[in-house]
Amino acid sequence: MFSRDFAWGASTSAYQIEGGWQADGKGPSIWDTFCHEKGRVFEDQNGDVACDSYNLWEKDLECVQQLGLTHYRLSLSWARLLPDGTTQHVNERGVQYYNKVINDLLACGVSPMVTLYHFDLPQTLQDQGGWKSPGIALLFDNYAKFCFQTFGDRVKLWLTINEPNVCAKLGYEDGIHAPGLKEEGTSAYVVGHNMLRAHAMAWHSYNSLYRAKQKGAVSLTIYSDWLDPLDPGCSEDIGAAERALAFSLGWFAWPVFVSGDYPEIMRSAIDAESKRLGYSSASRLPCFSKDDPVILGTADFFALNYYTSRKVKPGGGCKQTLSMRSDKDSEEVLDSSWPICGVSWQAVVPHGLRNLLKYIKDTFSNPAVYITENGFSQVGPLHIEDVERCEFYKSTISEVDKAIQEDGVDVRGYFVWSLMDNFEWADGFGVRFGLFHVDFSDVALSRTIYQSGKEYAKIISKHKSCK
Repeated sequence: MFSRDFAWGASTSAYQIEGGWQADGKGPSIWDTFCHEKGRVFEDQNGDVACDSYNLWEKDLECVQQLGLTHYRLSLSWARLLPDGTTQHVNERGVQYYNKVINDLLACGVSPMVTLYHFDLPQTLQDQGGWKSPGIALLFDNYAKFCFQTFGDRVKLWLTINEPNVCAKLGYEDGIHAPGLKEEGTSAYVVGHNMLRAHAMAWHSYNSLYRAKQKGAVSLTIYSDWLDPLDPGCSEDIGAAERALAFSLGWFAWPVFVSGDYPEIMRSAIDAESKRLGYSSASRLPCFSKDDPVILGTADFFALNYYTSRKVKPGGGCKQTLSMRSDKDSEEVLDSSWPICGVSWQAVVPHGLRNLLKYIKDTFSNPAVYITENGFSQVGPLHIEDVERCEFYKSTISEVDKAIQEDGVDVRGYFVWSLMDNFEWADGFGVRFGLFHVDFSDVALSRTIYQSGKEYAKIISKHKSCK
């Protein structure tokens, strides 16, 4: 049985749904720039209009109400609020938009969970070095304080940065997300470091300036698969799985929840690889200095995005150039018994979420946990009667219940990705995660509930009525 105040939610992000990329004084973001370059995104699609939530917010609100959600997770567009990224120029039309969203949610009895940064850095800040620049932490802190001051009287759940591990790797190591840099083995670690510094500064600002009056909670969202050794009896596979978890979950969770620094297994692996390749300068994984904010303890809860699981074995082979892949020295493979939903990387493994939740409890001192994203993708022909996804949600929520009841994990909420089909980054509109289908060929961008949306609404209603 889920608690009386359990958060039943759905999630979205600004760039993926809002559109209005130039509307009412909004500045460009790195995703605007990235998508307008040919060959970056599936079929050269972009988020210029997306679900047009900037103009169709009332339609989104109807979807939220139809599901019976208690919570709705959204992100703020930094460039819509502060077009040049700084508080020197506030876009009041952007403030009005988010005030309306937050106020409308509260008027309907729905609590907002607000993400400050979901991948969409103002382009003006990218032009000054972006997340590779140490100065970005102070700029982010100023942005965060502006948001706490402006919206914090009504927002009680804050997330500073969404999936910094994904943002750093895909944007700066692999080059498949904005800003599209492929600087292997170096920049992702620098970016991650500056994101941790920025997050910690914002948490301390909230703690010292706003918490007493606003009485909210602040964290950052970490993405992780569940990773098991391919052969549980093989020490090499066990070691590879430990490294893989350190380079995903541990990269950001360890500094915040355990030690104030990166996992030792991560640093030693990176430094050993540097030595092997004759990279003679300081560690590629930066060190925190006495001038940096204290990192340890800068989360009031654990925010987890989970989508799939993997089996892990050693990487098998030494590359002769620096890369995160060779640093990690592990290979992730699928279990042939796991079904695959829409996208090739997403095996359907609901029990992996339970395993991961128990690992978080045991490793990070039993924190309160919000599952801030979890979903099931579709590609190809449209199926409004998405039976497999209905079963997925029933199975997954059952596993979350077991984690709470049998494993003693303190799970406070579950948020589906996503409220509606949207712009799925490099996959454009070719991948659908929504509880509502959005017809992107229709000028009205009509929203139609999937069967899985009805199923999720039934699950929520059932648990509400049991209280």
